[in-house]
Amino acid sequence: MDDGFRGLFLTNTLTRRKERFLPLDWRHSCDCCAEADRRVRMYVCGPTVYDFAHIGNARPVIVFDILFRLLRHLYGADRVVYARNITDVDDKINARALRDHPDLPLNEAIARVTEGTAAQFHKDVAALGTLPPTFEPRATGFVTPRADGLPDMVTMIQTLIARGHAYVADGEVLFDVGSMPTYGALSHRKLEDQQAGARIAVEAHKRNPADFVLWKLSAADEPGWESPWGRGRPGWHIECSVMSEAYLGRTFDIHGGGLDLIFPHHENEIAQSCCAHGTEKMAEVWMHNGFVQVDGRKMSKSEGNFVTIADILESDKVGGRSWPGEAIRLLMLKTHYREPIDFTAARLDEAVRELDRWERFAKEAGVVSAEAPDEAFLAALCDDLSGSAAIARVHQLFDEGKGAQALASLALVGINPVREADVSDDVAARIALRLERLKAKDFAEADRIRAELAAEGVMLKDGKDPETGERITTWEVKR
Repeated sequence: MDDGFRGLFLTNTLTRRKERFLPLDWRHSCDCCAEADRRVRMYVCGPTVYDFAHIGNARPVIVFDILFRLLRHLYGADRVVYARNITDVDDKINARALRDHPDLPLNEAIARVTEGTAAQFHKDVAALGTLPPTFEPRATGFVTPRADGLPDMVTMIQTLIARGHAYVADGEVLFDVGSMPTYGALSHRKLEDQQAGARIAVEAHKRNPADFVLWKLSAADEPGWESPWGRGRPGWHIECSVMSEAYLGRTFDIHGGGLDLIFPHHENEIAQSCCAHGTEKMAEVWMHNGFVQVDGRKMSKSEGNFVTIADILESDKVGGRSWPGEAIRLLMLKTHYREPIDFTAARLDEAVRELDRWERFAKEAGVVSAEAPDEAFLAALCDDLSGSAAIARVHQLFDEGKGAQALASLALVGINPVREADVSDDVAARIALRLERLKAKDFAEADRIRAELAAEGVMLKDGKDPETGERITTWEVKR
């Protein structure tokens, strides 16, 4: 029987080991699970849409997009289900709505913030070359029972109370961490250590200092939903437990996110899901990417090095210029996803030079389309997404004159160094206008148009037609 194994190994945060990846649907042979119905299922925590996504947020987006693409290559595009949520109910969203839109009713102000921020997130991640996930649920759609019967937060909280894992106190519903003997297995934190820890605030209504909120009451001027415990809103952790179950089932293959989410978010997701469903695991493999520093320092607004994805793509806040999304993607790929990464203008510039070099090699060799990815490149990716080894192989392929295989390999991870020669109608019109200005000896206007196009990445080169001797202009799109 084909067990679905394709030689993929991933580091599992839960076990602290690199393990052979074997999807759940391929582990058992039975009549109830036909070959055509088997799926690889992955969930990644998405953005809380109260502000533009920063460069640290870009890393999990890119890392798990590369894994998504790799899984699609190994198992088939229609066999991989990828869910990434949007958190659109959160106290930070409420605060931003009140700050930015004080004259609007709160619900309208919240809608303005979440819709605008979500739209910017989608624009940013598209520029980074990422595929859209199979499903992108929003938290507000899963708070109360749904007409389609998919899981909801209120029902899961009721189940946790009925099973003795949650309790109502002082207007809140709290998860009782003491009811779960294995609590802390992902983060390797012992409950007794957490109880003694000074970082955890001790509140009188909690049975244990580590107990966390599943539901909290809303004031009249706060967003809320009707529930058995009064009008309120969900805690952060319950959202992902419900939305992952809705699209991937009670136990699925891979759960991903940033290193900062291991505790408490992912630890609490496991507690909720396993205790509600009576399962040993929520996900088989837990994967976490490392932190991003900017210019050698932790990114923060107080340090003056806080940069959003939009800042890098659309402004001169990093290195005095804007940068292409594929350079950000390549920079991220070259450092192993579990290691910290230092994000600098110099490293972006290095990535741009590599992309330009690959494009030049491909064009000189007349290679514009791709074959199957190179086996050594694929083997590097299958070794826990070893991006640096994969990129080293791309350099080797170009040096060996195997441009088609190099391009196919890069395409697998969402990078296409060969840019199209065509430009927009607007750019073409301005190039033609400049040529007319040159013929009319209006050199000031011709220079102005050249500078304007150069700022947009379109570099002009003047010459003569070899047959007619007339002045002509060619162009190249620069990164």
